[in-house]
Amino acid sequence: MTSNARQMQAETFAPSARAQAQATPAPRHRPRQAAQTARRRAPMDLPFFLLVLLLLGIGVIMMFSASFASAFYTGGNPTFLFVRQSGFAIGGVAVMLLASFVPSNVYRRFALPGMLFSIGLLMLVLLIGVEGGGARRWLSLGFTTFQPSEFAKPAVVLLFAHMICIYKENMRTFRYGVLPFALVLLPIVVLLMAQPHLSASIIILALGASMMFIGGTRWGWFAAGGAALLGAGVIVVTQFSHAVSRIQVWQDPYSSPLGAGFQVIQSLYAIGSGGLLGLGLGQSRQKYLYLPEQHNDYIFAIVAEELGFVGSMLILALFAILIVRGFWIALHAKTKFASLIAAGMSSMLAIQVFLNVGVVTNLLPPTGISLPFFSYGGTALMFQLACMGVILGVSREIPAKKEG
Repeated sequence: MTSNARQMQAETFAPSARAQAQATPAPRHRPRQAAQTARRRAPMDLPFFLLVLLLLGIGVIMMFSASFASAFYTGGNPTFLFVRQSGFAIGGVAVMLLASFVPSNVYRRFALPGMLFSIGLLMLVLLIGVEGGGARRWLSLGFTTFQPSEFAKPAVVLLFAHMICIYKENMRTFRYGVLPFALVLLPIVVLLMAQPHLSASIIILALGASMMFIGGTRWGWFAAGGAALLGAGVIVVTQFSHAVSRIQVWQDPYSSPLGAGFQVIQSLYAIGSGGLLGLGLGQSRQKYLYLPEQHNDYIFAIVAEELGFVGSMLILALFAILIVRGFWIALHAKTKFASLIAAGMSSMLAIQVFLNVGVVTNLLPPTGISLPFFSYGGTALMFQLACMGVILGVSREIPAKKEG
């Protein structure tokens, strides 16, 4: 073939070669484009996010209404607690949004270190913790205090989710489905009872049981564990006068109307005074130093007094929708670990709401359990919003539905 023929052949095939090169992008750009597409198709779950903001907004308003009389009496500034709580709420929303961008597999790397750190904090609080009300439950940060038990709750969720992913094929056996989880819960509960912090112990035990149930532990082991806890509870009640008095007050608050039963009675007065539609926002009477802890553990009684049965049920309905939406996110999660942490965080919210409302209405014996997003407590609020951010992060990983 002559040189002219070769040149004509090269010019003939050059356009098609250039077109093929232009039609096929360089392989090195594909991962970047895929990552950008994934980011565009994975927004956070908007209904869940809006429900959290709605409950947070209502909670801060109700906390202000419940606290201004106490704040004025103790410090002369009726807006003091409201301003502090609002600041922590804003910071908590920022933390929630930051947490929503963290991939779920990152939490798995820190599951065990987080639990060890949590146990270390619980040991530290027994040594240098701040004491109040006959208990040593707080660590001081200088500008505020926080309860290490708040850190222990999500730590249990993350570690249990990690363990379930490891033992998933053997979760129905005692060796893998019960024993390792019990060995994790035992030191936490022992340290909490040494403070003492009964309410946190109950929440963490219930949370651990929920995670094991979701993970596939056999029903029979729960029955055996429930029987063991019931037996231990009977021993505690019969051996400790403090526990006996709490049970008696729960059964009949009027047996000690000016003593142990005073708070429960005032709470029931507040709930009963609200009636169907309530006295109106800001119109509570029990918050004027009649009801102890009116802006903290017993804030739901003020909610019922001011907003009535209808308002209280609407707020509980919002909590229920939020919890159900959290489980919906868990069911649609990309991985098993992501599904477990979303379900665990949702279970933690459900347990705490149920126990708080149960105590305030005297359905359950009195224990110090706060109402998420409503009760006063800045660091606790930030922990709660961070946990909601974890669920939002799981929602970002849910594959987008195909259009058409």
